[in-house]
Amino acid sequence: MKVVRNICCLFAVIFLISCDDSRVFDQYKTFDDGWSKDSIVTFDFNQTSLNQKQNLYINLRTNNDYKYDNIFLIVSLEHPNGFTKVDTLQYKMANPDGTLLGQGFTDVKESKLFFKENFKFPKSGKYKIKVQQAVRKTGKIVGEKKLDGITAVGFRIEKST
Repeated sequence: MKVVRNICCLFAVIFLISCDDSRVFDQYKTFDDGWSKDSIVTFDFNQTSLNQKQNLYINLRTNNDYKYDNIFLIVSLEHPNGFTKVDTLQYKMANPDGTLLGQGFTDVKESKLFFKENFKFPKSGKYKIKVQQAVRKTGKIVGEKKLDGITAVGFRIEKST
């Protein structure tokens, strides 16, 4: 009986994922023991839709071990010709009472964070996104060596409506 339930759940998940018509690219990298400051998460993807506006997201999966109310990220977008654009981004991750923002029914929350809205890729070819955490405590210069509570980092591209 338990096997039948697991198989039904698997098919339900596959069905829900396959119905996502807006998804162009969606990939995650997971962490077993938090996100190290020196760990740069990289996503490679090919882009051929030059005239279509697309939304780019950084997705974070967190649990209650994440102790900050925000997160700082350094995100670079490398173009096929080698040109690289680097952004330093800040996102709110928790309410004032400490409860995590994001979607989820358990203590794991998924935050879908806008990186670029209505973005048009200038050239077709292979692109690379690199994401690095840059969190530091208030008044400190040196960043946190490891962020507990970050279980996965993802990158997603959706067709803009």
